Amino acid sequence: MGRRSNKLSARTVATLTKPGRHADGNGLYLVIDPSGARRWAFLFTHDGKRREMGLGSAGAVTLAAARDLAFEARKRVAAGIDPLEARREAAKAIVGKPTFGPCALGYIAAHEASWRNAKHRQQWRSTLETYCTAIWDKPVDEIDTEAVLGVLQPLWQSVPETASRLRGRIEAVLDAARAQGHRTGENPARWRGHLDHLLAKPQKLSRGHHAAMPYSEVPAFVASLREREALAALALEFVILTAARSGEVLGARWSEFDLAAKVWTIPAARMKAGREHRVPLSGRAMAILAKLAEGRTGDFVFPGQRPGKPLSGMAMEMVLRRLKAEVTVHGFRSSFRDWCGEETHFPREVAEAALAHVAGDATERAYRRGDALEKRRGLMEAWAAFCEPRASDNVVRIHKAAS
Repeated sequence: MGRRSNKLSARTVATLTKPGRHADGNGLYLVIDPSGARRWAFLFTHDGKRREMGLGSAGAVTLAAARDLAFEARKRVAAGIDPLEARREAAKAIVGKPTFGPCALGYIAAHEASWRNAKHRQQWRSTLETYCTAIWDKPVDEIDTEAVLGVLQPLWQSVPETASRLRGRIEAVLDAARAQGHRTGENPARWRGHLDHLLAKPQKLSRGHHAAMPYSEVPAFVASLREREALAALALEFVILTAARSGEVLGARWSEFDLAAKVWTIPAARMKAGREHRVPLSGRAMAILAKLAEGRTGDFVFPGQRPGKPLSGMAMEMVLRRLKAEVTVHGFRSSFRDWCGEETHFPREVAEAALAHVAGDATERAYRRGDALEKRRGLMEAWAAFCEPRASDNVVRIHKAAS
């Protein structure tokens, strides 16, 4: 315990490329495999034997989180407990106990036939998978009020509509689990007579008023994002550059990208309007993808901590909080639209197409079959250029309209 600790920094972790073990101290190592894969490991001695305990991918587990995990493991070693064996025993203890994730997916499978709206079916799955990461692998009979509040409280004020719907979905899943005999007692996600005493009354839906950052402040904000060595910061910058919705970005898979053509095609099933949407990728957006491809670990472009799952939607919200930005992720779409209208001469329909909005009446849409991809490419390159941090004035006026 007397060895020097905290030898690594977040920047060092992000930039190290040499294969081997890189010590942080007190048994924690960043391990870079010859393949380039990066992971955390805790080395310890138990019963005279040298052992290694994996602590997760360096792409999903931050340096601070790895230190916390190593600290907990060291406490077990000091108490004469093998942390590897303790982890195995904990896993055995929950075998046979259904966890929240399978119960949620089972509920969706049982009810989705009655949900005629494809968007509704997709939203049920995406909201539960995105925001319930903290309870996803928790035995369903151990989910209590504290666990439910842990999921809801970070969202309750920033995205009240989503949080309110999420609460109702968690309540439905837990009710179904009780009906199946997997849990007993009151439902900790129940609103009336329970959570209504612990959370503020949900705000009524107010469409089109997501807190947005003035577009003139976006370049400086992007500069602050680039100072953070975090996957969530890259995801948020990608949201800004593509003017996409957060769910579209978090659910993005590598198979949706044609990197040679610089086009991202979002399938209809993942779009709010239920129509396929093509996004032309700017140079900076391509650079972000190139960086992510170097450490690619699965099909999700922005992978989460759990294998096979995307980054949590809360990750970008937390970036905004740490940077003290009192805006929403969705609000950057408004920043983009305001910039289009006030700083450029790109046609309105091109800007609306970039946001995947349905513009014009039915007759106008019938005659306009294309999606103005190449015109939008010029728009998105201009937006990326505007968002690029500068030492001087960040406002770049685009006087010439795209032809």
